Parts: sequence; structure tokens; C-alpha cells
Amino acid sequence: MAEQNSRPQAHDQSLFTVEEDATARQSPILLPGERVNFQENIDQRIDEAAKHRQGDFRIVTEQARYQVAQIPDLVAGKEWNLNPDFQRRHRWNPDKQSRLIESIMLNVPIPPIFLYEAELSKFEVMDGLQRLTAISEFYKDSYTLRDLQYFPQHNGKRYSDLDEMSQRGIDRRYLSAVILLHETGGPSGREADLLKQLVFERINSGGVDLTAQESRNALLPGPMNRLCLDLAETPSFRRLWGITTTSNEQDGEEGESSPESHPYYRSMYDVELVLRFFAYRQRLIAGSRNPRNLKLFLDSYLKAANGYKPELLTKLGALFVQTSDLVEQVMTHRAFWLKRFRNGQWQWIEEPAIVAYEPLMLAFSQRLSRSTDLVDKRFAIREGIDRFYEENGDRIDGRRVNTRDLAERNKLYLGFLDGHLDGRS
Repeated sequence: MAEQNSRPQAHDQSLFTVEEDATARQSPILLPGERVNFQENIDQRIDEAAKHRQGDFRIVTEQARYQVAQIPDLVAGKEWNLNPDFQRRHRWNPDKQSRLIESIMLNVPIPPIFLYEAELSKFEVMDGLQRLTAISEFYKDSYTLRDLQYFPQHNGKRYSDLDEMSQRGIDRRYLSAVILLHETGGPSGREADLLKQLVFERINSGGVDLTAQESRNALLPGPMNRLCLDLAETPSFRRLWGITTTSNEQDGEEGESSPESHPYYRSMYDVELVLRFFAYRQRLIAGSRNPRNLKLFLDSYLKAANGYKPELLTKLGALFVQTSDLVEQVMTHRAFWLKRFRNGQWQWIEEPAIVAYEPLMLAFSQRLSRSTDLVDKRFAIREGIDRFYEENGDRIDGRRVNTRDLAERNKLYLGFLDGHLDGRS
């Protein structure tokens, strides 16, 4: 892969002022206002879950049926919020869309869509976006039918190409819906979010369960969630995780491969990786308890971080991009690879690992003020990482996740960088 710009962009170091109680050398550096008491959120979630088990919560639903011919108007209207961020990233291809239309032609029962009444008579689509989109786009002639098993005579046709009888046969079918009403959770509405999560996480769409990040994306929307979605598109970050690769196009210029086929993109794991960069910065702050349940920790952090002020979010976004760019400039796309002793010899595991990603990103973020020096010493750093893993590989183990292990791992990576910066390596 062609090396990126030899020197990083100039950084505004005023963006990254440390809190007064953080030492400049080894403590995780937080920006003013960044520290959150996510433990309160965890405790609150536990209390709310206990209340639910005791039967204090209530789910209020009703059934509805919509004629298929109504779907395009409903999808385009203001009463339904399809909110792409609420849904998964992967989209149905024309083959799957065609199978749905054929099922409607056959009057095969279609699983109900799930709606949440966020405001009176205004609904969020919790599950069913792909079905709604497939129907709406078919009526707009956006795709042609293909690979139909029972109506092969309609292959290659759009809705407008069908004869009147076939169109009417589709128009008269119904799509059922389950609506989680606004009254869910009681008059205060405080419990509604938990019940919404309870329902959403148990919806099985197409036989594929939601990943943890897909659930967060749907249930914990807000400024920090949006920031993580945006930052997941950072070119250097995508290359470091192999989500896109730089390739030479026919015209000789470099281009990026599409991320949409990568499993990390489809499952939104790339967004979780961004979230983990920020949440990891909180894990070793004095007074914080190292969480045993990572999912609950990330949920609680995101819920709290959605309350960050816009100015702080801007600074955190710049911190992530500059750190990711610097890591790639210094260590190339191999930055998060691990070297392990296998079959009697040391060998590189040629794929990024989370156990390297978190402490290495933290270390580089703490040394952005020395970014020019790090780039100047990049060749020595690349050579030195071999010896670093051979000497410390047994201490860099993803199964070791208690506070002491994390602190030791952070110290190792930061010490590795500082050794080169100070001329000790």
C-alpha cells in the first residue's frame, strides 16, 4: 500500500488540554467535561430491569392492517419515521425484494412490521424497513422482478409493466403491524425506553439477531451515536481495519474498495470500534469500576455521552481522526496486527486485533503533541514493534481484562512510543 502523507497535518493542541488531575505521562487524558459517571447509568439500568421483573412496567400494543397499495404514501408521509440510523446497514438486494413481491402475489403471510408511537399518531419503524422499502420501491418502478419461482412470466417486469389484473392482485393484499403505543411504560414515560429496548432486542428480522451495536444505534440515538457513525467513515480507520483497501485503478490512480460487503460494516461493528475508542478512555480513571459486562458498559457510556456539549463532540471527533491518521502514517495498515509464537516460531497474525487497537490508539492520542517526531521516527518504530511483541506478547492477551491488566497494557504501548521519542529504543 502506498504510504500516506509523510507528515501529519498541523494539530491545534489547545483542543486536547488535559484535566488537571491527569498526569501528562501515563494517565488517560480526558478533555474538560469528557468524564462521565456511567456507573450511575449502569445502576439505574439494573434498577429498572428489577422493576420490570416485578411487573411494574407495562407494554401497550394494538394491531393494525395496511393495504399494500397504501405503503408508498405511508413511507413518504410525515407520520412514519423510517430513520435509516434506526435500522441495520445491510439492505435487501433485488432478488430478496422480488421474493417478497412474489410472496404478496401468492398471499403468503408476511411477518408483521413493528411500529413505535413516539408521539401521538407519529410512528418510528422498529422493524420492517426492508419490507416497506421493497414494496414502496416496487411501486415506483425502481427495480425489476427476477428469479420468480411461481410467476416466471413476470421476471424482468416492473410494477407498471404488469397487467391490470396482476396489479390489482398485489394492491388488495394487506401488511399487518404491531404498534407499541405511546402509553407504554406508564404516564411518566421514563420506563418507555427500557421497554422499547426489550421489545426491539427480541424482534428477529429475517432470522438474524441484532448485534449489540445495531441495538444501540436504534435505541440510544443522539449526538454521540451520530458522531460514531460519521467517524466510522474515516478513511484511515477503514484501512486500518481492512474495511476498505487501497488499490490501483485502471487509470493508475488510487481508489478505495467499497465497505458494504465487509462484515464489520454490515454488522455495525466498525461503529462499535469507534465507540470503544472513546469509552476506553474512561476505563482507568480513578474511581471508575472496570466493568465485567462490556455491552452494558458501552450502552451506559453511550447513553451518558449523548449528553456531551457540541463543542466537546467536535473536539472528540478531531481527536479520533487525528489519532487514526497518525497511527496509519507511523505504522501503516499493519498497526493493529499482533505477533504471536506459533508452531515454534514468531509469526504475524495478519488481521487487526482489538487487544492492540484500544491501547495503541490511546497511546497515540496521548502523544499527538509529538506527532511530527513520531512520523520522523516511523521506520524505527515499525522495526521496533517486532521486538516489542516478542518481549511482551504474553502480557498482551485479550483474555486479561481486569484493571491491572489494562493498565499494564496501556503502559507497555505508551512506553514503546516514548522510548522512541526519547531515544531509548
